[in-house]
Amino acid sequence: MSTSPLKYHYIDREKSWLSFNERVLQEAADSTVPLLERLRFIGIFSNNLDEFFRVRYATIRRMTLMGESNRKLGSGEIVKNLLQDITKRVIELQNESLRILTEVESKLEEQNIFIVNEKEINEKQQVFVKEFFLHNVSPDLVTIILSDLAQFPLLRDTHGYLVVKLMLDDKLVEKHQSGKIRKAVSPVRYAIIEIPNIINRFVELPSDGDKKYIIMVDDIIRYNLDSIFNIIDYTAEAAHMIKITRDAELDFDTDLHKSFVEKISSGVKDRRDGAVVRFVYDSEMEDETLKFLLENIEIELNDSIIPGGRYHNRRDYMGFPNMGRTDLVYPKLVPVGVPDLSLEDSIIQQVQKKDYMVYTPYQSFSYLVKFLREAALDPQVLSIKITLYRLAKNSQIISSLINAVKNGKKVVAQIELQARFDEASNIYYSELMQSEGVQLIFGVKGLKVHSKICVVERLENRKVKRYGFISTGNFNESTSKIYTDVTLFTSHNQIMKDVSKVFEFLQVNYRVHKYKHLLVSPHYTRKGFYKLIDREINNAKQGLPAYIRLKMNSLSDLKMIDKLYDASCAGVKIQLIIRGICSLIPGVPGMSENIEAISIVDRFLEHSRVYIFGNNNQPAVYISSADFMTRNLDERVEVSCPIYDEDIKQELIDTFDIGWKGNYKTRIQSGDLANKYRDISEGEVFHSQKEMYKYYQNKLK
Repeated sequence: MSTSPLKYHYIDREKSWLSFNERVLQEAADSTVPLLERLRFIGIFSNNLDEFFRVRYATIRRMTLMGESNRKLGSGEIVKNLLQDITKRVIELQNESLRILTEVESKLEEQNIFIVNEKEINEKQQVFVKEFFLHNVSPDLVTIILSDLAQFPLLRDTHGYLVVKLMLDDKLVEKHQSGKIRKAVSPVRYAIIEIPNIINRFVELPSDGDKKYIIMVDDIIRYNLDSIFNIIDYTAEAAHMIKITRDAELDFDTDLHKSFVEKISSGVKDRRDGAVVRFVYDSEMEDETLKFLLENIEIELNDSIIPGGRYHNRRDYMGFPNMGRTDLVYPKLVPVGVPDLSLEDSIIQQVQKKDYMVYTPYQSFSYLVKFLREAALDPQVLSIKITLYRLAKNSQIISSLINAVKNGKKVVAQIELQARFDEASNIYYSELMQSEGVQLIFGVKGLKVHSKICVVERLENRKVKRYGFISTGNFNESTSKIYTDVTLFTSHNQIMKDVSKVFEFLQVNYRVHKYKHLLVSPHYTRKGFYKLIDREINNAKQGLPAYIRLKMNSLSDLKMIDKLYDASCAGVKIQLIIRGICSLIPGVPGMSENIEAISIVDRFLEHSRVYIFGNNNQPAVYISSADFMTRNLDERVEVSCPIYDEDIKQELIDTFDIGWKGNYKTRIQSGDLANKYRDISEGEVFHSQKEMYKYYQNKLK
């Protein structure tokens, strides 16, 4: 165990994150998961890994390049050792993912679904592949003869590439050797083909009776190599796939004449030139070809060079076609309604009387859209203010805001242009909203705005009344179907007044407001949660009931972990449901013996943040946009909201109980990162996500 310069011991956040991604891979390996969903978990695993290298690995790598290889991190890890450990672990996980993929493909064959390559297709399929290539692939193909270039082309990390070894035709070699051709001709050349990502990677071939066949675009290209290179005197001998991952950190232009939007846009474009942090290649590639590539692609650390299988960019498996086989995917979950909250009546008038909570995807996201559409049309509504972080491709939220402007409402939207990998999409939406008259806020210098808040101002009896919602998740129709999140609808005067102050801070951020109810980062969240934890510590010392129950995505802030360790040492019982990173080590005598921690990785991504503090059996319950990470506590604008409605408070306690009781898809968070499942040898299987859906179905009854 590494020794930290702080008071206690911790798990390195990068290692803990890799452990989380291993849990995703466990879902791909789980025989109880429908086959096509197992493929998609492989895609999620791969996509997660890509982002990890682009962000986290890249950050550690920069330390190495800056001469900080021997720097000791807060967790106690040495930078250079951590890089080596990460690479070793990634190779192990990649190999495991290939093994699982092979197993799933074999199981699919038992279901008469065959994933074939270019050498396994029959005559009828060969004709189809030639025609498909000619009309669908060839027009979008980018092919570069590398040997003809003075400079190696820039490779993009969102693409896969086929590196083709070309051999000079034998007859031309003979002419060259006999002196009939005076000009020296190299017998070996290399070309690179960019695999188009505007075409679905998986192409369904003509079926054979009940048998269905899928071929990858990569293999369609391989099959047609001769037609690609038939205009030169070289024959394609081999084609192997490579992919690179680049540092995704944005470097901002300091030109004062450029707008923030221009700087973000320029930074996104410059990201294409980021340093290579990972190079993955087909391990069957010839040494000569690999040597050629390594000499021409600037890779500064050998740890970044990773051998792989025949196919990369396995994130594309997230889009693997269903082929009509609904029996091989999760059964459809139809969101249920919220008791006593009608979509057919005025949401605003119903929220006027009491608070409501929506728990997606078990309950419908339509309540949020209906609220905004109603506000857009209501003659008494004066303004709508909302924060936007990640948006759906065709966002109904944006449509509602534009509709409100057209109806004469003042609409203010804070859109986070630095939402990683969503920058280009958010720039598009910001320009669209601006052109329609929405007033935009681009946040606070040095702080990302991660809050999930909305406030509507309505004129009632000559006074302004506020309504709104506060959420743990993005206002995104697409992710609401697969992310679990809670959203509070309220007209609580003081809470909504605090929400309005957050927007005032976003617009005039040199003024730091005081909030009576909300915990707002970067100024008050840490202190607010410290105070709540200290109250439990004091209760425990006085022999009063004391407990803390926290559900979040990640726990990595070392000072916050120290606070939880202190609470454990004081006798406070602590239960943690943490899907992702957990740098806290539970169950260590003298440090954390009163702390238990689990992780749920299942069909839906556990995204809601719910914080419960015992308060001498009068629980204080919060929902939040913030995890217990340093960036959320100190470097972003986040909002944590207390729940005052007793029914909703009990509902959140119930849902935590359901998650905690789970023994299916539930792993134990531990210092050895073993990802052991909870023991179900005794008692019945308790599938928390299924039980959650039943809970909300029963509430309607």
